Amino acid sequence: MSSDPWGRVDETGTVYVRTADGEKEVGSWQAGSPEEALAYFERKYEGLVVEIGLLERRVRTTDLAPKDALAAIEHLRVSVTEAHAVGDLAALGERLDALVALVDSRREERKAARAKQSEEAKVAKEQLVAEAEQLAESEQWRTAGERLRALVDTWKGLPRLDRKADDELWHRFSHARSVFSKRRKAHFASLDAQREEARRTKEKLVTEAQSLSNSTDWGPTAARYRELMTEWKAAGRAQREAEDDLWNRFRGAQDVFFAARSEVFAERDTEQRDNLALKEELVVEAEKLLPVTELKSARAAFRSLNERWEAIGHVPRDARPRIEARMHAVERALAESEEAEWRRTNPEVRARAAGLTGQLQAAVEKLQKQIDAARSAGNTAKADKLQSELDGRQALLDAALKGMGEFGG
Repeated sequence: MSSDPWGRVDETGTVYVRTADGEKEVGSWQAGSPEEALAYFERKYEGLVVEIGLLERRVRTTDLAPKDALAAIEHLRVSVTEAHAVGDLAALGERLDALVALVDSRREERKAARAKQSEEAKVAKEQLVAEAEQLAESEQWRTAGERLRALVDTWKGLPRLDRKADDELWHRFSHARSVFSKRRKAHFASLDAQREEARRTKEKLVTEAQSLSNSTDWGPTAARYRELMTEWKAAGRAQREAEDDLWNRFRGAQDVFFAARSEVFAERDTEQRDNLALKEELVVEAEKLLPVTELKSARAAFRSLNERWEAIGHVPRDARPRIEARMHAVERALAESEEAEWRRTNPEVRARAAGLTGQLQAAVEKLQKQIDAARSAGNTAKADKLQSELDGRQALLDAALKGMGEFGG
């Protein structure tokens, strides 16, 4: 008979394994020595040790699901229980028990990790929903739209929550996106309507601008073009493809008109500069009539100069006040000379002046006599009062006599 600490072979070749509950028959051996029999069944035991070691490594180093791990443990437990092997089977059972405890611990850790992950995902999704609801009211259409699309991608990368919580948050998130999408669609629909209205308005402005392009009514037409430009700006922008075409046509019509006007104005400016030179020659000639020595010939000469003046035409606007002021000065000097001549030669004026002079002369003589009488009577106060009145009348008489002298000239 042969034996070792964990088993033995009796004289009949029966092989036993020692356990805490006593010996257990695991097989028989008839082909060789008892030592060979024990070695054979010990190798079977080592096979179980290897399998358990491999499972332990899988559980510790891989993401083996707890369910699968427990199934593998139970399968090995059956193998150990029913094993035809010699060795410390109890130790193998203890290792399997420890492995079960490890799997249970891992399950709790995973459960806690999933709970934490779920809570973090819930917080993250609530934040996404809050931001989406805020963006739903934005009018930054492009920026907000891009951000909402980015939020969707972020949402997809987060774990799902329990069905009820996940559905509720998704409903709010989706609703916010829908609200923004409807508002944006309504905005651009309104914008399209405004742009279409602007296009129709600008078509009318283009038509009118083109109808005015050949006008030679320079002032009113230029003013109307300025009004059309104001109306153009107030109309807003049409669709991009239409806006450029409309503007090119509108601006082109204006360019035709203003190019023609510039050409005409350039010719007119040259003509007016020539007119100014001619008028400057005339005004120099007119100024030579002053001072007036022979009114009749001066008047005739000025009339001839003025006729030539009127026939010349316009001069540059900035030079007009200066050149016309010089001509008007000559005209006023002639008019004053005519007025003086009229006063000198008019019989009615002469008669009125003579009558006034006579009246003043009589008054002066009368006052002088009254003064002499007052002084003779010793009434100095009356004499002084009368003298003051006499001085005033004498001044008027002197002026009248001077005027009479002019008439006499």
